[in-house]
Amino acid sequence: MIKRKSTILYIEDDKEVSELVIQNLEDNDFNVIWLQSGSHFDLYLDDVELVVLDIMLPGLDGFTVGQRIKERNPHLPILFLTARTAIEDRLKGLQFADDYLTKPFHPDELLLRMDKLLKRSGVLQETKQSLGHLDIDVEANQIFNRETGEEVILTEKQFKIFHYLLNHSNQILTKEQIYASVWGQPFVEGDKTLHVHIRYLRQKVEKDPQNPTIIETIRGLGYRVRQ
Repeated sequence: MIKRKSTILYIEDDKEVSELVIQNLEDNDFNVIWLQSGSHFDLYLDDVELVVLDIMLPGLDGFTVGQRIKERNPHLPILFLTARTAIEDRLKGLQFADDYLTKPFHPDELLLRMDKLLKRSGVLQETKQSLGHLDIDVEANQIFNRETGEEVILTEKQFKIFHYLLNHSNQILTKEQIYASVWGQPFVEGDKTLHVHIRYLRQKVEKDPQNPTIIETIRGLGYRVRQ
């Protein structure tokens, strides 16, 4: 099960195509900001999680718009949705964009490609996940031990820490990053608060808290959850 509710910047001047795409996206829980040219795109970059972009636009072409978006926000995913099918255009676009889909296209393929980009960027999360012996429902804030059938009860802070680690699976997260996300404050060197929370969290989610396999300690760097 996927929980979307992401906001998309959609830049396309063809009204007929735009109406179909926007309707499909809104039916699948996306919020859409639609522009018919690349003018003023910079006003919306801080409010969106992904850009869907045509190449043939009035004024600035999509290549120029996409490059300027990446210069300002390198981590914002861009998906070209265009009638330009030449390999030269694909190669040019994929030098900086994250995906390239040509028209005509199937709406389900567009959704799939968008979901993959949003997952890769950490925005879109599966609401139900499995991790080792745990079944996790992020939306319901519930964790179950699959082997015993028992619910694992976490405190609010423990769940926030675990959720943050899950959202960045396979990434090494520093104490500073975790502390800023969970407590909203800068980490002070020597503070043992996070260490204590991790220790109690492991007692609840690990089979053997002394030899953790879910929440790894990366010595000198921080913590990581592998998936």
